[in-house]
Amino acid sequence: MTISAMRDLSMTPATENGLRRKPILRKIGVFTSGGDAPGMNAAIRAVTRAAIANKLKVTGIRRGYQGMIEGDFIPLRSSDVSGIIQLGGTILRTARSKEFRTPEGREKAWQQLQNAGIDAVVVIGGDGSFTGALTMSQEYNISFVGIPGTIDNDIYGTDYTIGYETALNSVVCAVDKIRDTAVSHGRIFMVEVMGREAGLLALNSGIACGAEVILIPESKEQHDALKRFLDKGYKRKERSGIVIVAEGDEPGGALKLAENVRCEHPELDVRVSILGHIQRGGSPTANDRINATRMGVAAVDALLDDQKSIMIGIDNGRIVQVPFNKAVKLNHSFDRELLEIQKMLNI
Repeated sequence: MTISAMRDLSMTPATENGLRRKPILRKIGVFTSGGDAPGMNAAIRAVTRAAIANKLKVTGIRRGYQGMIEGDFIPLRSSDVSGIIQLGGTILRTARSKEFRTPEGREKAWQQLQNAGIDAVVVIGGDGSFTGALTMSQEYNISFVGIPGTIDNDIYGTDYTIGYETALNSVVCAVDKIRDTAVSHGRIFMVEVMGREAGLLALNSGIACGAEVILIPESKEQHDALKRFLDKGYKRKERSGIVIVAEGDEPGGALKLAENVRCEHPELDVRVSILGHIQRGGSPTANDRINATRMGVAAVDALLDDQKSIMIGIDNGRIVQVPFNKAVKLNHSFDRELLEIQKMLNI
């Protein structure tokens, strides 16, 4: 049978007495995609054991969509996910795949899933991963359920994404140590944190650390706040401070910003610290483990309930289901009140 014929057959709903029959779920796949985030292993563990508890077989798909295309699959038993809940990163590894963005790549991925007997898939990742899942589910009528895993916490429809709290605590810990040096030497540190398109990590870490200025992509008015801080600090001879910079705030990031400040204020000792990928690693916090576990179990429940193209989220502490087309197309709301609080407390 040709691939196109198999695809047409897979998209034809089974019927019994003229009524649509619920598809039989025997085996599910699970994979991580995009940037790694602490707590992904806790989600893998929860998906695996919840599925096994419901008499399902589980296949781990290694290296994201690229591994799906190449058939890089491994069986997952309960013992295979023992002792991983406390580990950062992802035991299934992760990758980004240009090939999956093409119809030919997705057809290869679908054929690999068919050959492995995988009936539905849980994807742990961000909005890019969910976009791929939505496209493939529309083309091949295969059920995908998503679990939000990104340190940026920028996905619509959920208050919480796996890895955000751990990354936030990593930033706070690092900046607290940097401030010791800033005060001791009378320096201003530009600390760059992740957040190319979303500044929530920068904003909340800045508030938690008592940063003098926070620069994020969502608000350009904070550059005026930086100017006021530098002018005020010079007049008062208060020559130390912390400026948190989201990596996507300006071309060149903290390095370019520091260069500009040195030109305008040569009397100041300005240093740069780019935290980089240290924010992604580390043992997940208790909340990251707990919420990853809750969402992992909910993802399996959703598949058993014949749901498809949805993301599992948390809204006011409760598990919710968000359609992929909303999760990937709508913007995560930004709380401007947090900026106002930061400004008020740095008078």
